[in-house]
Amino acid sequence: MTGNRARRTIVAYDIPDDRRRNAVAHILEGFGDRVQYSVFIVDATAAGLLRLQGELTGVLDLASDSVLLCDLGPVGGSSASLRWVGRDRVVTSRESFIV
Repeated sequence: MTGNRARRTIVAYDIPDDRRRNAVAHILEGFGDRVQYSVFIVDATAAGLLRLQGELTGVLDLASDSVLLCDLGPVGGSSASLRWVGRDRVVTSRESFIV
């Protein structure tokens, strides 16, 4: 990721502890849209993703928790890559993004 261009990222987590899992979900709700129970879509710049990773690291047990960040590419062109089977989820179309 370079510059200030926002990128769309899928964030999924597997966290066995209820307290830490709730804390991670709360953090992610401030950065993106929940599309599954433990899956969010986040539109952010490289700096925004670094800030997100820092906040997550502050609550995770790095020995037992796992968070996956999957880059889908630039915001705007990646909506077509999202396909749903069954009920779809709303992904916010952001004119602005996290810096």
